[in-house]
Amino acid sequence: MATSLGSNTYNRQNWEDADFPILCQTCLGENPYIRMTKEKYGKECKICARPFTVFRWCPGTRMRFKKTEVCQTCSKMKNVCQTCLLDLEYGLPIQVRDTGLSVKDEVPKSDVNKEYYTQNMEREIANSDGTRPVGQLGKAPSSSDMLLKLARTTPYYKRNRPHICSFWVKGECKRGEESDQNIKDRYYGINDPVADKLLKRASTMPRLDPPEDKSISTLYIGGLGDTVTDGDLKSHFYQFGEIRTITIVQRQQCAFIQFATRQSAEMAAEKSFNKLIINGRRLTVKWGRSQAARGKDGIKDGVSEMGTRLDPVPGLPGALPPPPALDEEAPANYFNLDPGTSPAVMNIALPPPPGINPPPPGFGPPMFHPMGHMAPPMPPPMSMRPPGQIHYPSQDPQRMGAHAAHGSRHGD
Repeated sequence: MATSLGSNTYNRQNWEDADFPILCQTCLGENPYIRMTKEKYGKECKICARPFTVFRWCPGTRMRFKKTEVCQTCSKMKNVCQTCLLDLEYGLPIQVRDTGLSVKDEVPKSDVNKEYYTQNMEREIANSDGTRPVGQLGKAPSSSDMLLKLARTTPYYKRNRPHICSFWVKGECKRGEESDQNIKDRYYGINDPVADKLLKRASTMPRLDPPEDKSISTLYIGGLGDTVTDGDLKSHFYQFGEIRTITIVQRQQCAFIQFATRQSAEMAAEKSFNKLIINGRRLTVKWGRSQAARGKDGIKDGVSEMGTRLDPVPGLPGALPPPPALDEEAPANYFNLDPGTSPAVMNIALPPPPGINPPPPGFGPPMFHPMGHMAPPMPPPMSMRPPGQIHYPSQDPQRMGAHAAHGSRHGD
C-alpha cells in the first residue's frame, strides 16, 4: 500500500469507505436478490493506489465471482463501472467513448500529480449534484452518432460466465503479470484491443442512401416489440418535420411513418439510422417503397427484394407441364376409353366374405350388362316370381341366432 493505517492520519481520511459499489447492469447480474461481501479498506485502487472498500459477489448461477477493481473516485471521474471499466451510459470502453465525444484524457500518470488531481476531483464531485460526470467528460457533448450506433442497449450476462484460458492450458498464461497494466491502459484509453476492434467496426458500418424516387417520403421502422407505441414514435420523429401518417402493424412489429416532405424524411433517416433507441430497444430504420415498385419487385430468378440471391431448395419437384389444349367440339373422354368401341356400363360385384354363401341366382346384382338400344331387363315383381324356397337372411347357418329365428318362425 501507499501508506499504512497508523503512519499518516491525513491520508487515512482520504481512504474510501462506501456502502454500495458503482456497477453496470451486466456486472451486477440478472438476479435481484444477490449476496455481496464487503471488506473495508480491502485493497488499494489499481489507478490511484489508495485503499478502498472492496465488494465481492456472484452475479448468477454458474457465473464467476466478481469484485471491484478501482475506487469510486476514479469511477466517478471517468463515469465507468468499478469492475469492468466500461462506460455506464453506453456500455463501451473508455477509448471508444472518448473518441466519439472528442475528449482528451488529462489524468496525470505520476504519483504526486495523480494525488493532487484526485483531491481536486473529489472536491468537484462533492460540489456537484451527482447526475453528470465531472471534468472534461462533463463538458463534452451529450451524445455522438458513433456512440449511438455502437452502444449496447441490453445487458450482456454471458460475459459473466467462467472462461478457460487457452494460454493457461498451454502453460503460457501471463494474465497475472499483465492484469494491472491492462486495467491502467483501459482506464487511460490506450492500447485497448477491444476498443480498436469497435472503432474499426464503426468505420465500416453501412449507410442508408435515399432512394432515387423523389416521391417516396415514408420510413420503415422495425423491431418495435410491445413497448414502443404510436406516441413514442411521434415524440421522436416530430422534430424532423411534419408527419402525415403513422401506421403500426402489430403482427409484424413494425411501423410506417410518412412525412409531408421529402426533406424531412431524409433528415429523419440520416439522424436515426443505426442509432435509434426507444424504450431500451434498438429500432431498424429503412426507406419505404412506392406502390409501383412493390408490385413489380419480389423474388425473381432466385433474387429476393433485398437484393440477396436465394439458394435453390433441394428435393422440390419441378414445374408441372401445361395441360394439353382441349378441342371444344370433341366429346370429353374422362375414362380414357377407346372412341371406336360402344360405351358400356360395368358393375363388378365383390365376392362375399368367407363363410357366407352367395345369394341364389336371380337375386344378386348382374356382373355385366351391355348397354344396347334397350335398357337392361328389370327383375320381376315378387307376386310374379316362380314358387320356390324363399331365402331370408335369418336362415343363414353362419349367422348367430339363425336356427332360433327359423324355429320361432315355424312355431308361428
